[in-house]
Amino acid sequence: MKTNHRVRRWAETDDVLQNSLIRLHRSLAEVRPESARQFYGLATTHIRRELIDLARKHFGAEGIGANHHTDGGIATENKPDDAEPETIEAWAKFHEVVEALPEFEREVVNLLWYEEMSQPEAAEVLGISLATVKRRWQSARIRLSETLDGEAFQ
Repeated sequence: MKTNHRVRRWAETDDVLQNSLIRLHRSLAEVRPESARQFYGLATTHIRRELIDLARKHFGAEGIGANHHTDGGIATENKPDDAEPETIEAWAKFHEVVEALPEFEREVVNLLWYEEMSQPEAAEVLGISLATVKRRWQSARIRLSETLDGEAFQ
C-alpha cells in the first residue's frame, strides 16, 4: 500500500491499513462481494477514502501538519519520488481522479497501485489477459497524467 511521505509523518502504513480494514468490515455487513474482483474494488475504495481523510485531517486548514515541516527527520537532500504528488492537495486530487476513472481502468489502478499486485496477479483476479491489463494500466496513467495537469504517475 502506497502512502504519501507527508502523511507517513503522522500515520503509519499499518494505521492506514487498520482503518481501511475497519471500514471494509463495516461495509461487508451490508454488501457481499460476489467475486475477488468485487472484493478488491471495495477494499481499494476504502483505502482511497482513508488516505483522503488522513490528508484532509492532517493538512487541512486546522490540521496539525498544515504548517509543520514534515520531512520526518530525512535530510533535505533526500527528495521524495518525483513521480508522486508533492502536496497533500495534489494527493487528495489524485485519489479523487482515480475514483472518477472508468471502471475498467479504475480496477487495474486499484490492484496495481493500491494493492501493489503484479500485472499477472491483477490479470488473474480480473479474469483478463496480461496484455489487457497493460493496455488499461497505460490508458489509466495517461488519463491521470492529463487530468492532473501533467503530473507524473508511476
